[in-house]
Amino acid sequence: MSLHVLVLDDEPALRQIVATTVVKAGHTVCQASNVKEAAAHLGKGDVDVALCDIKLPDGNGIDLLRDSRKAGIDTAFVMVTGFGSMETAVEALRAGAYDYIVKPVRAEELTHRLSQLQALGTLREENRALRRAVNAQADAVFRFNSPGMKEVERLTGKVAPTDSTVLITGESGTGKSIVAKAIHEQGSRSDGPFVMVNCGAIPEHLLESEFFGHTKGAFTGADRARKGLFLQADKGTLFLDEIGELPLHMQTKLLHVIEDKEVRPVGGEQVRRIDARIVAATNRHLDERVKQGQFREDLYFRLSMFHIDIPPLRERQGDIPGLIRHFLQAARTRDRSARELRLDDEAQDALVNYVWPGNVRQLENVINRAVILADSEAIGFADLPPEIVRASEQEAARDEQRTIADGAGLREQVRRFEAEVVRRAVEGARGDRRLAAQELGIGLSSLYRKLEEFEREGLISADRTDAGGVGEVRNGVNPKAVKETSQ
Repeated sequence: MSLHVLVLDDEPALRQIVATTVVKAGHTVCQASNVKEAAAHLGKGDVDVALCDIKLPDGNGIDLLRDSRKAGIDTAFVMVTGFGSMETAVEALRAGAYDYIVKPVRAEELTHRLSQLQALGTLREENRALRRAVNAQADAVFRFNSPGMKEVERLTGKVAPTDSTVLITGESGTGKSIVAKAIHEQGSRSDGPFVMVNCGAIPEHLLESEFFGHTKGAFTGADRARKGLFLQADKGTLFLDEIGELPLHMQTKLLHVIEDKEVRPVGGEQVRRIDARIVAATNRHLDERVKQGQFREDLYFRLSMFHIDIPPLRERQGDIPGLIRHFLQAARTRDRSARELRLDDEAQDALVNYVWPGNVRQLENVINRAVILADSEAIGFADLPPEIVRASEQEAARDEQRTIADGAGLREQVRRFEAEVVRRAVEGARGDRRLAAQELGIGLSSLYRKLEEFEREGLISADRTDAGGVGEVRNGVNPKAVKETSQ
């Protein structure tokens, strides 16, 4: 890359000579004759190198250097000093100058210094890029807020340093493979391979060859030897995703490999020792499959020596806002976009309150879709998929209905409570309305009126259902039965 060089000197002739040398070396140049002009150029932030005379009409080059550093300007200063001014040169280096040149400035020396600074600039840019990558990676380490996922993190941290087999369960899309990868990366085998296989995606007739490998000519089409998954994962981790889909005969063979730490390729006679950690995952209830005879109990106990269950996304709403930010940042990095997208409040509320049948995987897909559709830096409600928009609108309608119902419901609840009190009073008086009215502290006519109102409002039943004369009550009393009893 070419450099943008500031030449600062109060002597126009010398300043022009130096500027010409800089341009011939393939760089761009700007000039200043005093500290004030130089500070204006440096303040723009695009000067890579300042060739700075120390003694200037309105100040000192070293003071300019110090002020620039205080202002956060990282321009490389090369101080130009007169012969015999070594103390000044040393002071400049202590203040943070990259180097110094003694007058008169020779073209070869200046070109050489600029070449060094050009290489240094390239290195600095590489370092900046590395820091950005490291920071992006650090930002990518998502921190969960929900208690369920904090427990998953705790268990992952506990089991990772061991060689224990691990069974990860959870619905599809909850992130079982991510947890498996974290176990590998946090363990002592992180330098080894991480081999992942979907047990339900391999044709049954190829399972043995895929897992154990085969020799050349072992079967039709085996034109060369192949190393199986267990040997590929040697000194590392073999992640068996969807282990519940494995046929029974392969379950038996898998159990032997886990116990004996040995594999024999299809068509081969030589047994190979393997050292691979086994992490398995499934969205099925393996204990139920064991009861149904579809999964070996001994293999289940072997795999579930350490069990981690990942809760579905609908049970950890507190993680959703952080996951949204995480996926937005990932999309920005992937697409190399300068846009810093965010969700507006309405869109975020809709995502937080959605039930997420596809879990985290579905949320990621929704965010990636919204990033494509968004016309501005704020992703809106209209950028969400139709099923989420419909669910949000339906929930809003239900909320409105509940609000209306709750407003009328308070009066209804008070009325039912009053009917219940009257019913108990009449029953306690064994149907004697006068005694019941006295217990309630109301007049007899008021009691009759209330009983008739409760019957009319459907809070009581007039049907006679017991021999004692008190009728069946629906959150109230039967006034007709009360009258009959009192006569």
